[in-house]
Amino acid sequence: MGNTIRALVAFIPADRCQNYVVRDLHEMPLDKMVDLSGSQLRRFPVHVCSFRELVKLYLSNNHLNSLPLELGQLQNLQILALDFNNFKALPQVVCTLKQLCILYLGNNKLCDLPSELSLLQNLRTLWIEANCLTQLPDVVCELSLLKTLHAGSNALRLLPGQLQRLQELRTIWLSGNRLTDFPAVLLHMPFLEVIDVDRNNIHYFPSLAHLSSLKLVIYDHNPCRNAPKVAKGVRRVGRWAEETPESDPRKARRYALVREESLEPQAPAPPPPLPPTDS
Repeated sequence: MGNTIRALVAFIPADRCQNYVVRDLHEMPLDKMVDLSGSQLRRFPVHVCSFRELVKLYLSNNHLNSLPLELGQLQNLQILALDFNNFKALPQVVCTLKQLCILYLGNNKLCDLPSELSLLQNLRTLWIEANCLTQLPDVVCELSLLKTLHAGSNALRLLPGQLQRLQELRTIWLSGNRLTDFPAVLLHMPFLEVIDVDRNNIHYFPSLAHLSSLKLVIYDHNPCRNAPKVAKGVRRVGRWAEETPESDPRKARRYALVREESLEPQAPAPPPPLPPTDS
């Protein structure tokens, strides 16, 4: 039914469409959630800000580029989805929502994030993928409780050393950036469980065997000449993932052809001893 309604309102002029979609939002929803995703919104319906107990607000896939100051009244908001919109800058009012745990900002036109984002000290998950970021904003390194960072499909070439301050970070997604080297700072973050550097331009991977919490590393679609060495039980996704990686870079260069050990002829097994004969 939801898809049918969205298909119909796509043919309604924007102002009439907005009135049609939000006209029934006069009372606080029982589940404390408002989902206006894909509603062709060009401006945020301010009367939603009267729902002071709102916990989840989904505004994905609209045409928003600003938010009203009244949004700051939603001080119980824990999840805010602003992905797939037209934001060129994050509205400052978002940084006043101090109970936010999950913030979706992907697929916008963001080139940076405001320093005030550091006020969101309850943030656990941040999605900033598919924006216009050429470097990871320093303010991300101040989100002390962050557990998951989605920063793929940007234009990142390196990561700041301050990232290792995020002692709670467990998952980092960096697919589709412009990394030419494996980010050195990640080698100093033994608490990481998932590292995704798929679709970059990394030519060589250092050993990750010392990352004691690592469970999964994704490194496919890189012009690498070796697979990252990992501890036993860690899953790898990428070229040579089923092989046992070599820590010696001289041997790693030969991985593109065949493992060095397989090139060495095997010595024939000695014949079994003859049974003793009776004299």
